[in-house]
Amino acid sequence: MIKQFADRYLLRNPAVATGLYACVVVACLVATWAALADLHGRHAAFAAAAEMLDQLEGRTQRLAANLETEGPTRPPGSPLLEGPTITIAGASLLQRVATAITRVGGQAVSSQVDLQGPQAKDGYVSVSISCELEQPALQKLLYDLEAGMPFLFVDQLTVEATTNASAAVGTRLRVLLSVSGQWQGRQ
Repeated sequence: MIKQFADRYLLRNPAVATGLYACVVVACLVATWAALADLHGRHAAFAAAAEMLDQLEGRTQRLAANLETEGPTRPPGSPLLEGPTITIAGASLLQRVATAITRVGGQAVSSQVDLQGPQAKDGYVSVSISCELEQPALQKLLYDLEAGMPFLFVDQLTVEATTNASAAVGTRLRVLLSVSGQWQGRQ
């Protein structure tokens, strides 16, 4: 059938053969142009990705250089209470809170470690501590407890002014503080 078509139209009509040849050449040119356009688009996407990678690597290198010059951005230490037993973890928590109180100029009056509270099954240890400190030191104490390591949570805070103090700045406050932290468990 193709041979009959070739004999009948293409050999007898050179204009039809020339037109068909031109269509095939145009189709090949369109296919080549489409392939080159796709290749150009892929190259542009690759160049954009390479540029972004260079920017990210440069940012990472700058961050690494900043860390070397400025030091780490998070406080040192473990985010969980450490200790081989929950009792030692409770003592560690009590020591951490008492040290924070002393650091801001306060004085611990009484303390109690709660190893069997409502969150104890989840590995949380709580400390209730009563202390006296100056009014401006309270904010520093709370920041020190919540921003440092290990991660500590202020569960309860009760503040009252002492009876012999005036309303001036520097008033001594009696603070009842309940702080909890999670014990990392046996290792």
